[in-house]
Amino acid sequence: MYGKASSELPLGFSMALAHNVKAFNAFLALDDKKQDEIIEKSRHVQTKREMQQLVDNIGG
Repeated sequence: MYGKASSELPLGFSMALAHNVKAFNAFLALDDKKQDEIIEKSRHVQTKREMQQLVDNIGG
């Protein structure tokens, strides 16, 4: 599914990525360190809108 085990990804982050193919592909293309940084940021997101912004920024 992802470069990371799906159990490592917060559910909201996984769902947001699933709805944004460009961000999904961009996330997969990142190295492990950058993926880990984004996953950590996603753990601190408090609203759906913040999560959407985080994911949208991955896709450029």
